[in-house]
Amino acid sequence: MVFNPEIHHRRSIRLRDYDYSRAGAYFVTICAWQRECLFADIVDGTVRLNDMGRIVLECWDGLPGHYPPVELDVFVAMPNHIHSIIVINDPGFGQGVGARFIAPGPVTPDNQAKPDNQGAMNQGAMNQGAMNQGAMNRAPTVGEIVRAFKARCTHAINISRNTPGVPVWQRNYYERVIRDERELAAIRQYIADNPAKWAEDENHPSRV
Repeated sequence: MVFNPEIHHRRSIRLRDYDYSRAGAYFVTICAWQRECLFADIVDGTVRLNDMGRIVLECWDGLPGHYPPVELDVFVAMPNHIHSIIVINDPGFGQGVGARFIAPGPVTPDNQAKPDNQGAMNQGAMNQGAMNQGAMNRAPTVGEIVRAFKARCTHAINISRNTPGVPVWQRNYYERVIRDERELAAIRQYIADNPAKWAEDENHPSRV
């Protein structure tokens, strides 16, 4: 299936029996709590991050330091969501060497992606637990990476605005396994074009 931004940014393409720690490239979208515009303004098609948006960017850029197999591709923080491409490399080979495009394979109980229950949970405990998992000698799942990112952002943003325990992100997230170079190029272009098309975005306040 070829990537279609009119379809695939609206719902998860999560595969039931897929191992989301497998080496490969993944398209990820995460939305702010209740689609509130927390992170940026769009001015003349350009993203202007506010303080919370800069925290989001810093937390995203810090992921490879916690998860050595993770490599970050394109990223954009929109007013109320982010789009990104994550590459998970084979932990035995280092960045840039693992398979980028893969076909579905079996999932095991130890590496199965778990539901994302971010919200009213203790963010500090979640953050520490997710980072401890990342320190293990294995590739993390996409779910682990997203949970750790969301927990770090929530903790830092709530400290900055003195709102302990307030949700920052929607409970779940959206992901798609990127199958080939054609799909990778299309998703990169979609992410790059997102700010210029903000008024047409389904997450725009006029459409939510």
